[in-house]
Amino acid sequence: MNKIQSVIRLTIVGGTMCLLSGWAWADEKFADDVAFMKEHTDIVLLQDGDAAIALAPAYQGRVMTSTFNRKTGPSFGWINRPVIEKGFLSEEEKKGKLEEHIYIFGGEERFWLGPEGGQYALFFKPGSKFEFSDWATPPAIDTEPFELVEQTKTSAKFTHKAELVNFSGTKFKVGIERTVQLLGKQKAAKLLGVELSEGLRMVGYETDNQITNIGPKAWKPETGLLSIWLLGMYNPSPRTTVVIPFKEGEEKKLGPKVNDTYFGKVPPEYLKVEKQRLFFRGDGTRRGKIGITPKRSKGIAGSYDANGQVLNIVTNNVQDAPNGFVNSMWEMQEKPYAGDVINSYNDGSPEPGTPPLGPFYELETSSPAAALKPGETIQHVQRTFHIQGSEEELDVIAKRLLGVSLLAIKAAF
Repeated sequence: MNKIQSVIRLTIVGGTMCLLSGWAWADEKFADDVAFMKEHTDIVLLQDGDAAIALAPAYQGRVMTSTFNRKTGPSFGWINRPVIEKGFLSEEEKKGKLEEHIYIFGGEERFWLGPEGGQYALFFKPGSKFEFSDWATPPAIDTEPFELVEQTKTSAKFTHKAELVNFSGTKFKVGIERTVQLLGKQKAAKLLGVELSEGLRMVGYETDNQITNIGPKAWKPETGLLSIWLLGMYNPSPRTTVVIPFKEGEEKKLGPKVNDTYFGKVPPEYLKVEKQRLFFRGDGTRRGKIGITPKRSKGIAGSYDANGQVLNIVTNNVQDAPNGFVNSMWEMQEKPYAGDVINSYNDGSPEPGTPPLGPFYELETSSPAAALKPGETIQHVQRTFHIQGSEEELDVIAKRLLGVSLLAIKAAF
């Protein structure tokens, strides 16, 4: 889905054949993406019937892409072919290039650690400025591979050990364990609490992510804490809209409905906020990010691609957060543990005259801040579902899970 093209389509509406013209995204096929990636890196393929997901150990065990039909189905993850093809660069080759900041290989669920910004940031070195020119992804979650230690037909486990230093100079020794499990349709339906008929095509998976303090000192709030941060990069389209339901209530008790100032305030043509939900464009045309606080979150976010008639659902385990959630704002923070638990990002130019990182859009979830003693572990579980079918059936699921109809989603912008 990396190109826009003008199309004329025939579709059946209420038993009548209709002619529709407009814009659609040229679909990338899962099989083509997997074949390409295998030319440049090892790929672990998990499958259950026709459904499949492709994992890359060299890219931190990330889920690169998924499909409901591994032979002819679409590829749901955004794949950055030029960066994958180019591979890792030497320090000399990286000068003046994007790879100084991040290797954007793509992938629809990658393992990261937070916070990104602030006095306890992992993405800014001590003494640097909170500007894009000084922003850099730690090697542990950018260039260091994870080791594949177990594999079955439907699951894979990865491990890694990392050393990190935050903006304040605190050092962390971290043990990482990540298990990816492909979910069958029956189990997915049970987990979501919805009916998934034979007419619906679906792929779903769960990742169980854990970090352990393997150093000699406890991680303390006053010197910085870490969190598990999972980000899914998806193909954007002019008719893709992110939907995040949230709890209704007074701001004094629950905080703001949305944080929309990560990279400058998001304009109303890209963000619409109602009493119990928000709509955010996933078209990859303007850089912006939004966040939902833990007091507002319902542990679920989604998006709808009206072109492909695909409903995307992301859920996370809701757990106690005695130390709050890390704050990733690019500034010195008054409240470093008043961060968000669910985020969405729409890609665009990061600076005037600079090309987009993708483009893509993201759905993200985070664990609570981890104040771990030596040997202690925190866990964060995320589930991702892509469901394709008739809008009549998808509408029922959208209302049940997101509290909103497909008609309202499509009419949001």
